[in-house]
Amino acid sequence: MIHLKNIEKVYRTSTIETVALTKVNLHIRAGEFVSIMGPSGCGKSTLLNLMGLLDTPSAGQVEIGGQAVTQYRDKELAQLRNQNIGFIFQSFHLINDLSILDNVEIPLLYRKGDTTGASRRQLAQEALAKVGLSHRTKHFPGQLSGGQKQRVAIARAIVGQPSIILADEPTGNLDSAMGNEIMNILQHLNTEGSTIIMVTHDEAMAKKTHRLVRLFDGAMVGDSVLVMSDK
Repeated sequence: MIHLKNIEKVYRTSTIETVALTKVNLHIRAGEFVSIMGPSGCGKSTLLNLMGLLDTPSAGQVEIGGQAVTQYRDKELAQLRNQNIGFIFQSFHLINDLSILDNVEIPLLYRKGDTTGASRRQLAQEALAKVGLSHRTKHFPGQLSGGQKQRVAIARAIVGQPSIILADEPTGNLDSAMGNEIMNILQHLNTEGSTIIMVTHDEAMAKKTHRLVRLFDGAMVGDSVLVMSDK
């Protein structure tokens, strides 16, 4: 599903060179729920961005679904991202001036082949139903709690029915009860077939996934199976 081979990522300015990732080799199989942990600044979000095709490695190769994408042009990367990957962020990234339904619809606006507003609206309504927010479609982000905002963000991530969901600290801004609700939704999406990779600082949340990858100073220092996936 996702294969990273000898990945390195170096950020350079005229005076400073910062190594974010070094010699990372990681294979994530279809249907897995993988958590990534490590101290702040160890490269977790950089790794997630590379898997999400939001950034490119300085060296090494990224494969998505058997396709080597390192040499893809920006337009090709954008199309592959839109068709195959859903993103969930710690800070939600909702547009306050749009209704919940409109927020969820946004990824579909960039899809070729989705010809009617009615079909996009139907898919957005179905995604909101999956996260238990059918009754909030006309509300705006400012009218929701943090947990509800994150559920909207999940609905937006899954509206295009991607095979891969990347979640960067999806419970980081929530209390433990709301965090557990979000994890329950992610676990359910995983049982339905989504491959999920989640960055987290929370050991308890990580233990709810199938596999735990640990990073330190840009290098993988651990990769352990927690629960066997039946995918």
